[in-house]
Amino acid sequence: MSIERRFFRFLQERIGLDVASVGEQMVERALRQRCAALEALDLDDYWLRLQQSHSEQQALIEAVIVPETWFFRYPESFTALVELARKRLAELGGTRPLRILSLPCSTGEEPYSIAMALLDAGLLPHAFRVDAMDISPNSIGRAERAVYGRNSFRGPDQAFRERHFSEGEDGHQLDERVQKQVQLAVGNVLDPALLAREGSYDFVFCRNLLIYFDVPTQQRVFEVLKNLTHAEGVLFIGPAEGSLLARMGMRPLGIAQSFAYVRQAPEARPAAHKAAAPVAPAPRPAAPPPAPAPRRALTPIAPPAPRAPTPARGAQAGELLAQIAALANGGNSSEARAACQRYLKQFEPAAQVFYWLGLLSDTAGDSADAISQYRKALYMEPQHPEALAHLAALLDSQGDTVGARRLQARAARREREADR
Repeated sequence: MSIERRFFRFLQERIGLDVASVGEQMVERALRQRCAALEALDLDDYWLRLQQSHSEQQALIEAVIVPETWFFRYPESFTALVELARKRLAELGGTRPLRILSLPCSTGEEPYSIAMALLDAGLLPHAFRVDAMDISPNSIGRAERAVYGRNSFRGPDQAFRERHFSEGEDGHQLDERVQKQVQLAVGNVLDPALLAREGSYDFVFCRNLLIYFDVPTQQRVFEVLKNLTHAEGVLFIGPAEGSLLARMGMRPLGIAQSFAYVRQAPEARPAAHKAAAPVAPAPRPAAPPPAPAPRRALTPIAPPAPRAPTPARGAQAGELLAQIAALANGGNSSEARAACQRYLKQFEPAAQVFYWLGLLSDTAGDSADAISQYRKALYMEPQHPEALAHLAALLDSQGDTVGARRLQARAARREREADR
């Protein structure tokens, strides 16, 4: 079954999804699934039904969006939240409770982790509230039931499960005391109604969402998030989204592996960052390890001589690229690296694979290897937009403003050529 651009446009317009971030194969599977469920004759028949049914539109969105989350994912973020929450409560002096937002909240693991972390730290229930929103009614329904299977419990420290859950036939049921701290609702980050909540939240968790959007939507969503966050508030993001926020006027708090950002004063922003090219969506690597792996020097690979790939081989390469994206987006950094290396052994070198390797090293703090991989991507594809943007930011952070501006100029030329 072939994919048609109209379905891509539908998903982009409805939820801002950049199909490349999840892979066309993911959308193709979702379309096959929905066509079979409705017994549609073909894609044309399904398209007509999609336009006529709001419930089917939501069903397609649900089929494309596969939640992947668990309790206390990125544990350093919750450790940082506890310390920051105590300081913020002292500043508020009892005038109001802390306000925290989790968006998207998926099936509830993140907002409930926030509540558990704060309760375990000794904060009284009336001292904070957590609002949790997600575009998926199914996910919100599961969060409201608050019954979780073993896939929601990962990592070595599971002591919280003994404190806050009771085991039943269907899984682990979350205590009502924790559930009461979280207000769940169906909602879209692009809903204009959110504008009424300007500056409402001391802490906003919006992790691994921006990477699924195209550049214009990323910028719109960032403005919404900044609007929701109090001027002195903190925004928690995913590991792969830091360089994007740095270009949009935010700076990291400097708490290791917390992925916590605050607003940056305009006068403190480096000029090179102001002019940086927009960052396209990138795969979602896992939280970085305590220490970066030693850099392994790699010999630059020359561009292969053009040749027409066979359809079967091209399909295999496409499937492996989709697998790389799925692994990276699922937070499986080591598996994503291995899949990249497998691709390079089985197929001709691809700029996107080197870019992913660079991003994974960049997020893990291995700047030297990240620069090497970004440059390989640009050697294969001189105008690769993401590699240009990330390498420019990395060079600028190391004081190479001349090199950074040169790359930014290349990116600007590419955009002008694309416009023409």
